[in-house]
Amino acid sequence: QVQLVESGGGLVQAGGSLTLSCVASGSTFRPNAMGWYRQAPGKQRELVAGITRGGRTNYADSVMGRFTVSRDNAKNTVYLQMKRLKPEDTAVYYCAVGYSSSGYEHWGQGTQVTVSS
Repeated sequence: QVQLVESGGGLVQAGGSLTLSCVASGSTFRPNAMGWYRQAPGKQRELVAGITRGGRTNYADSVMGRFTVSRDNAKNTVYLQMKRLKPEDTAVYYCAVGYSSSGYEHWGQGTQVTVSS
């Protein structure tokens, strides 16, 4: 059974930085797509950033130029480096992983990121 363990959330002041990590385990295969979603109170979950096994990335417009997604295929780990954080980045961030070509299939428990103004 696939398990995703996230770490790195917390409280930070506006303008600060945080890096999230997520380790995928429980599969004999390497993940295809790995990424991060977030959900703020009262809002729908949205894709923040994703990265394929080959390193192709995509980002939400709202985080372009501030966030960087990367992965270590040997460790089945995906990272989200967040810089110049804004209060509107406050949300629960979820790691997501997919092993097929059908997109994301597994989700982490979420880690809270709070940006104070």
